[in-house]
Amino acid sequence: MGIRESVGDPPDTEGMTDMATPALQIVGRSLLVYVGVLVGLRLMGKRELGQMTVFDLVVILLISNAVQNAMVGADVSIQGGLLAAGVLLVTNRVIAALRVHSGVWGRLIEGTPTVLVQEGQFLEPALRKEGLERQQVETAMREHGIDSIEQVKLAVLETDGSISIVPEETRMIRTRKHVRQIRH
Repeated sequence: MGIRESVGDPPDTEGMTDMATPALQIVGRSLLVYVGVLVGLRLMGKRELGQMTVFDLVVILLISNAVQNAMVGADVSIQGGLLAAGVLLVTNRVIAALRVHSGVWGRLIEGTPTVLVQEGQFLEPALRKEGLERQQVETAMREHGIDSIEQVKLAVLETDGSISIVPEETRMIRTRKHVRQIRH
């Protein structure tokens, strides 16, 4: 048994508190990774984010593992990990505030709703742009209690990936999230 292995010696903590990567470099790397992942997720499209599957969760977990070293480099210290996490949290808060308080930034970050059906007619260019099929809109119609496209005055792909339906006749439509539209 070596000197360090004797009973009662504290565990080896060398490297846990010594930062191998400069703090400013971790901040810069974390910011770049945040922006890169945000742009990547934004390019995936609204519907993909609104309808996350197990496969999407696996991809996000793998991305987080893949970008970890890009943020902290060779640093395995507690401070380095906490610094990177703090930068991500603060950046997320700033982006959320920009999204809410700035119209241009909000549209750039979050996007805008897309009309998919108008006056009972599918808008094919909008469906293609958003990577949707008619069946996906028809599923949303059925979830709203509508069985025919002719009964739809308006269908909108919202920025959160959900599809809002405004029927031709007057009635209130409720979704699992909240009331979407009240018509007189």
